[in-house]
Amino acid sequence: MSGPVTILIGALGGDGGGVLCDWIVSAVQSQGLGVQATQIPGVAQRTGATTYYLEVMPRGAQASAVLALNPAIGEVDVALATELLEAGRMIFNGFITPDRTTLIASTHRVLAIGERMAMGDGSFDVGRLLRAVKERSKEQILFDMDQAAEESGGVINAVLLGALAGSGRLPIPDAAFEAAIRHAGKSIDTNLAAFAFGRGHARGELEQAVREHRKRQAAGQCVEDLLERARRTFPATSLDMVEEGARRLAAYQDRAYAALYLDRLDAVQALGSAELLRETARHLAVRMSFEDVIRVAQAKTSAERLVRVRGEVHAKEHEPLEITEHFKPGIEEIAAILPPGLARRLIAWAERPDRQGRARLGKVYFSMHVRTTTVWGFARLRFLASLRWWRPRTFRFVEEQAEIDRWLASIRAAAPLSTDLAREIAESARLIKGYGDTYKRGLHNYHRIADEVIAPALAGRMTPRAAADAVANARVAALADPEGESLSKTLMAIAASATLRHAAE
Repeated sequence: MSGPVTILIGALGGDGGGVLCDWIVSAVQSQGLGVQATQIPGVAQRTGATTYYLEVMPRGAQASAVLALNPAIGEVDVALATELLEAGRMIFNGFITPDRTTLIASTHRVLAIGERMAMGDGSFDVGRLLRAVKERSKEQILFDMDQAAEESGGVINAVLLGALAGSGRLPIPDAAFEAAIRHAGKSIDTNLAAFAFGRGHARGELEQAVREHRKRQAAGQCVEDLLERARRTFPATSLDMVEEGARRLAAYQDRAYAALYLDRLDAVQALGSAELLRETARHLAVRMSFEDVIRVAQAKTSAERLVRVRGEVHAKEHEPLEITEHFKPGIEEIAAILPPGLARRLIAWAERPDRQGRARLGKVYFSMHVRTTTVWGFARLRFLASLRWWRPRTFRFVEEQAEIDRWLASIRAAAPLSTDLAREIAESARLIKGYGDTYKRGLHNYHRIADEVIAPALAGRMTPRAAADAVANARVAALADPEGESLSKTLMAIAASATLRHAAE
């Protein structure tokens, strides 16, 4: 690279953005490189945003080169943010771009003044922020740096400096950054620990990103004809989501499963709403790659997870590490991987009361401790992970596909009445996630909304607009309280409102 490396730092007052900028300048200068920094401190003590911009000349560059004082839109190489909304602010201003910028940001939130002043929940949607972050930057290093600072005893700017060092975007050795921390002379040991944490986490994330990229490439090669089909069939605004969904499902199961995904989306495409197609494609990919015992075993035994755990416990390469996985499968989890007929007989048996008059279903669990760092423990989980070929023959798979088909049928039925209602039904898939009790509660809450709100709406007992609002309110209530108390109150209010409306008519 002949030009400078451009670095933009977005921080909050009190996060130490100025100190972070000084550390970078000190480390760069110690290597004999040219650097220029502009600081806009803003309002201090966590009541306002602060901005810092640096340009670092590469080795061999002319010493007389003219450097800029301010960042230019679309010309930032590295962006650092001490809080997630600060990353969003830099994206909104056009500084972060998907063809150039490496974004290094903490995922924790500090509510802005406008968010705090709202009468209800005025916080920004973290999901939308994360999607923007991943879609609008070339590479991302994202983790909760505030928690990392707390665990390491340092401060967040030291963690951020470590993540910058771990990214490899600057031609600066780690020792130069560490020397800059020592030269500052404040909280040296704890800041060095925080720096090491951030550096290790960043390098682990980048290695995992490379592996994930290779997996996506392999999956993309086996479904290339499906991707071409998607590009011919679906609008450009939804292609990123559809293509990622096809790759995900090919890696999760096989090519035929990815083809089923596109077949299901063809029916949604026929409804004529690009926005509805995009939202359905996103949720359908997640629903079709549901968490079962096989998927959990794959995750528990992945090389990426071992690297991540070593980084989280700060284990050095020569230090031994023991991991004990705690499982508590119940009868339903065991039935989930059996053939449907056998699984239904097992569940029917479990629903019958025992000699004490108690049903076994939901009451009987088998506690297991599996050490995946031993040969026997690892082999047990790898055997489960290898059963991907068996998944389509399992009870859980058959039941899940039937649930998905009913959900898609509701979307198709709602679209002629109201696109907003169809989109809210698509969004209700957010309730169905996870594994074990989490999945069971979410599915139960979804069924309540489907029976008490969606079905009456599709039957014409509610106006489309009122139905869309009712589905949205019920979904928010269910997400806020998985146990279902808030949902019960919301459903009662929806029913009362519908009764009053019919009485008035």
